[in-house]
Amino acid sequence: MKKLEVYTLQAGRVQADITNLGARVMRLMVGGVDVVQGFDRPEDYLPENHLSDFGAVIGRYANRLAGGRIAIDWDVIQLPQNDGPNCLHGGPRGWQYAVYDVVEASDTRLELAMVSPDGDQGFPGTVQVRVVYSLSPDGALRIDYHAETDQPTVINITNHSYFNLSGDLSSSIHDHLLLIDAERFTPVNRYSIPLGKHASVEGTPFDFRRPKPIGRDIEAEDPQLLIGRGYDHNYVLRQPSLDHVSARLTCPQSGIVLEVSTTAPGLQLYTGNYLGGISGKGGVCYPVRSAVCLETQQYPDSPNRRWPESTGRLLPDHPFHSTTVFKFSI
Repeated sequence: MKKLEVYTLQAGRVQADITNLGARVMRLMVGGVDVVQGFDRPEDYLPENHLSDFGAVIGRYANRLAGGRIAIDWDVIQLPQNDGPNCLHGGPRGWQYAVYDVVEASDTRLELAMVSPDGDQGFPGTVQVRVVYSLSPDGALRIDYHAETDQPTVINITNHSYFNLSGDLSSSIHDHLLLIDAERFTPVNRYSIPLGKHASVEGTPFDFRRPKPIGRDIEAEDPQLLIGRGYDHNYVLRQPSLDHVSARLTCPQSGIVLEVSTTAPGLQLYTGNYLGGISGKGGVCYPVRSAVCLETQQYPDSPNRRWPESTGRLLPDHPFHSTTVFKFSI
């Protein structure tokens, strides 16, 4: 196996420590406060030590594929089923466990690359992947994803950082104020697979069009919240663009603010509903709902749906590009 390394990006009041194992953000310091959960050493993220998505770049297909199946040119391909009947986050050995090559490393930029071979976790096509992290003096951590394939396949790449802006990675995120600029979300069945149509957030616990505490409605007797034990749903972003803030997370206790801009059509809100008992950095335990994930993405199960804005397909001569910016301020 290639040597595991950690690279540090530093600009202004923000520092990011990134490992080539899974292209993971291990540590993200904002004004001296670490705002992401994870482990202390890169080897702690190896699958034989911990099965986790903390800070990782997820692929080949982030989120869920129904029944672990996809259809490519009329051929139905069976993938690993590692989430009940579904394929989740690229299968049990997805890209979060790949060791990337370092193409370029500087104080403010890190470019990583790897090859996902044909048949990787059952997915067809050899995919060339590049992930570029860049940090600017205004507190913005930009992530650029690039992928190319030699035959038709599927693609959905995201970063799976677990955010807690309080300065205490074991504390609840119920008091964090969240805004998501989305008028619709994607209801799911009991296996967390989209039912097929988007639903309005109006009058539901899923309405974050104005900032509200994450915990305000999370215990509501809503069937969708009961399925995921909290929020674990895709939002249909109203205006995906790097010039527009699609989500804003604020911690009243620390005063740290995270703004998310993206070119991706969707954002998966996950409130750490299945955390609990994990011993993380410095031996700190991460309880249920001690972090929130804001996963910019294609919609769940897109390759098996007919959503024109989110196909989840990757074709030869049509490279995939997506960019997300996490901007921090205090």
